[in-house]
Parts: sequence; C-alpha cells; structure tokens
Amino acid sequence: MNQIAIIGAGKWGSALKDALSVKNSCLITSHSKHDVKDFVSIDEALKCEYLVFALSSQGLHSWLLKNFKNKGQKILLASKGIETSTCKFLDEIFLEFVRQDQICVLSGPSFAAEVAQKLPCALVVSGSDEVLCKEFASFFPDYIKAYVSDDVRGAEVCGAYKNVLAIASGISDGLKLGNNARASLIARGLVEMHRFGKVFGAKEETFLGLSGAGDLFLTASSTLSRNYRAGLLLAKGLDKEQIKAELKEVIEGIDTAFAIDKISKSRQIYTPIVAAVVGILNGQSVNLVVQNMLKQR
Repeated sequence: MNQIAIIGAGKWGSALKDALSVKNSCLITSHSKHDVKDFVSIDEALKCEYLVFALSSQGLHSWLLKNFKNKGQKILLASKGIETSTCKFLDEIFLEFVRQDQICVLSGPSFAAEVAQKLPCALVVSGSDEVLCKEFASFFPDYIKAYVSDDVRGAEVCGAYKNVLAIASGISDGLKLGNNARASLIARGLVEMHRFGKVFGAKEETFLGLSGAGDLFLTASSTLSRNYRAGLLLAKGLDKEQIKAELKEVIEGIDTAFAIDKISKSRQIYTPIVAAVVGILNGQSVNLVVQNMLKQR
C-alpha cells in the first residue's frame, strides 16, 4: 500500500485522511499534538513518499521554512488561498522548496463534513506531470470521482476566489436580498473570477467545471461553508476580528480578499465584487456598498 502523510489535522485534513485511508496507509500530523489515530511527528510524516497538505494558506510558507526538507516527496496541495503578504499562489510558495513536477493541486466541491460522511463527490487533481496527477487520483476511494487536469493556475485561482465570493453571497443572504440577488451575484462572480484568472493564463474550461462553477455554487450557497457564514455575520455588523472569534475557524476568504484586491489594483483587473467585500471588511457600511454595486455597470 502507498504510504501517505496528511499535513494538517483540521477538519479538511482529517476528512482527507479518512478518505485516503480506504485504499492506502495514511498518517497525519500537525504543528500541535492531536489525540487521533495514526498521528505522528512532523519528521515522521515527512519520511512518506506522498504528502497531502491541508494547512491554512497564510501559515504555509512559515511551516515549510521551519519544517520541510525536500527528499523528492510527491505533494498534493489541498489548501486554498493566496498568500496576502506576497500575493503568491500556493504552488508558487512550494517552488522555493521543490520542483514543479513534484506538485499537484486538489480542487472541486468538497465540504469536509460530507467527505467525512463518505458522501459522493467529484474532485480535480491538477499538475504539470500527468502521471503524478493520475497517481494521486487513483488514491481516492470509490465515493470520490477524481479527474485530472494540467491547469494548475486555474485550479489555484478558483480555489482561492470562490471563498471570497462565498463571503459576498453570505452578505447578500444576511441582508435578505433574496434568491434572485444571490443567483445574480454568483453568476457575476463566476465572470469576475474568470476575468481574473485569464490574466494568469488559466483555462476557460476550468472555470466552467468542478474547480470553478462546481466549487463556487457549493461554497456560496450553504451554511456548511465557513466563508458563507462569515458573510452572514458581516451583514449583521460584526467586524472581521469578531467573526474570527465567533466562528473559531480559519476564514480563508478574508485574507484572500485582500490579496486578490491588491493584485487586481496592481494589474488593473476589474473585480468589483472582491472590492466590495474588502470595503465591508475595512468597515464600510454594508448597505452603502450594496447600493454602490447596484449602480455599477
């Protein structure tokens, strides 16, 4: 059996460990000790040939600097986001430490809670090495259909951007703007996400598939999404620090919103929904931001 180590013992890492254990021998580790089955030290985990990273995007680089040693491991990046301080995509962070052909990216609609319940879903493994993508795809159990793609940048953009759009969708629902408004927001969000991704060479079909539309529709319409729940709380008037304290979870879309906004301004990309979310996160009136958005063309 293949030996895989999951790096990150949160809900998503634990769900992936459970799923991948069906066909493989899996270990799990984290920066702090967890009383769970097959938990090992970081050094022990890094001895495995296959590594699946499920760490928060903002803590990934510091974790790698502190812990990682390149021994030719094959990596599946299951984290989603953009590093705010550098505006780097997560695979770009890894390129300081490993070759491009060692990295694959996991994307697609997949709430951790439903994966843990062994409910069916479909995911995409993207990478520059098709053989490695197919290898990782084969590790998943029968209730997870895994496709392969070579569009790493598209997968990264979709995985990061949809969390910001989920916050926007939560704001809309929190304000009780209705189903029409939410559907309009998600549809325009998909267009905006595609516009942003094209600048980085992402493929159009990625945005129309599981990584883009699939994950966006899921994340932007369910209270199982922590980013959507963050939007609901923003609509109630809580600020970002209060929301983090209330949800007690990492809200990737908050930091990612600032990263995308910074990139968009530097590259002159029109991203009005992200700009609106950033404005609200910075304390602007929710109702005023919504009114201004409705006036835009």
